[in-house]
Amino acid sequence: MAPEARIKTVLKTSAAALCAGVVALSSFSLGAEAARRHHRSHHHHLPHLPAAPARALPYPQLPLPFEIAGAQYLPVTWADVKGWSEDNHLAAYKTFRASCRTINAQTGISEPKALAGSLNEPCRLAKALELSDDAKAKSFFEQNFAPLRISRLGEPDGFVTGYYEPVLEGSRTQTEIYNVPVYRRPSNLFVRGYKQDALSLPNKGPVYRKIGRRKLVPYYDRGEIEDGKIAGRGLEIAWLKDPTDLLFAQIQGSAKIKFEDGSSVRLNYDAYNGYPYTAVGRILIERGIIPREEMSMQKIREWMTQNPDGAKELRRANRAYIFFREVNLSDKEEAVGAQGIPLTAGRSIAVDKSLHVYGTPFFIEGELPIESERAKTPFRRLMIAQDTGSAIIGPARADLFFGAGAEAGRVSGRLRHPMQFVMLVPKSLDPAIRAARLPVPDPRPSQKIAKLFPQTESVKDPKNAAAAVTPAEPSKAGAAPPAAAQDKDAAVAVASPVPLPEPRPSIKPDREQRKRVNRRSDQQ
Repeated sequence: MAPEARIKTVLKTSAAALCAGVVALSSFSLGAEAARRHHRSHHHHLPHLPAAPARALPYPQLPLPFEIAGAQYLPVTWADVKGWSEDNHLAAYKTFRASCRTINAQTGISEPKALAGSLNEPCRLAKALELSDDAKAKSFFEQNFAPLRISRLGEPDGFVTGYYEPVLEGSRTQTEIYNVPVYRRPSNLFVRGYKQDALSLPNKGPVYRKIGRRKLVPYYDRGEIEDGKIAGRGLEIAWLKDPTDLLFAQIQGSAKIKFEDGSSVRLNYDAYNGYPYTAVGRILIERGIIPREEMSMQKIREWMTQNPDGAKELRRANRAYIFFREVNLSDKEEAVGAQGIPLTAGRSIAVDKSLHVYGTPFFIEGELPIESERAKTPFRRLMIAQDTGSAIIGPARADLFFGAGAEAGRVSGRLRHPMQFVMLVPKSLDPAIRAARLPVPDPRPSQKIAKLFPQTESVKDPKNAAAAVTPAEPSKAGAAPPAAAQDKDAAVAVASPVPLPEPRPSIKPDREQRKRVNRRSDQQ
């Protein structure tokens, strides 16, 4: 190789090595700098900045109006409530006033429903009013309540059934005839969030049997209890003749038991075993045993009497089981509802306690078979919510109380009908009255801010509106501005509206052109 060529080769090799070294050094420097930044970001925290103070709300937080899950509402006038003027308002007022005794006696925080607190004011007024005139009672409801038609979401009507207090024959001790036990609440029955000896337990949700100190298992169902799972523990209040009598007493939630010596005991709902209620009448309808239009408690009792084996299987299909407690009531008083006061026959109803509040008036309107099984007796009556039941579910669902005895049982046993519901809402929840409690709006911005952000005046004359919003022609160079613009005290001109974009033209595709394009693609 020639000396000149050898020198060129050495120079090229040295240059390549020098470039590689520079690249390596720069990479190392960049990596070191990145490492230093990473170290500073993780080990040298930025100075702590004070948090921004919480922004105060401009208006006080007012409680929202009442809300009932799964319900739809329609405000109506009293003239729209069919049969309102013909009702016995004095009887309804006396029943409402009885509910107010417990409402006025409540101390501390009321239940978390807006309607619960709003009943305090009408009850405070009713406490001081000893009314004896129907017109004044009617005026009391109209002045303190607003009518609101209510039903389940998507349904026009509500639904009612009837209940009563059975009067049964029984014994204090077990005999060959009286061998069906009526149990009080067991001590090992447990509901989360409640003490085992609580006076009031919910009629919905799971119920457990406590084993030892911590272990919880579902409580016994009806079949297990009928087979003697809790027998011999001293829980028997009385003994009945027929398990069907006990089933109907549990469905009604109360009973009066007469003994052979002439004494009696009044029983009321105390707790249940946690299983959902299953209507035995619906099972008989689904099996085609009793037609739907003929279904009643009397038909169920007749079938169970004639089919004892089938009756046992039918009872156990309803796994729910009710436990009772004794109540001190005279024979002249009606059964005690869940609100803790004696019910009023024909005026008290049981409602869904998870949605409604005891003491709420409901006007129920429709036709019911009261006089006979086929009759369509008009029923237009103001009722008061004073009770509940595990089978009463929904915003427009009620169980009408008809009193005690066989006749009340015959009437209530054939009620399964759609009805119109109007709930009477205290006027303190009315939106117009609530709006009066809102504070006035904040004052308008100051004059200085108003000059920085001038507001355009609205055009009051519709004839001049088109001329006012028409864009002015561009002024020529050197032309004097209009006289109105030179006047400092003149009103600000109306701002021109922003022109909307023109709609996209609707162009229909040319079929001939599309065919030609397709033919070209086919040829290719």
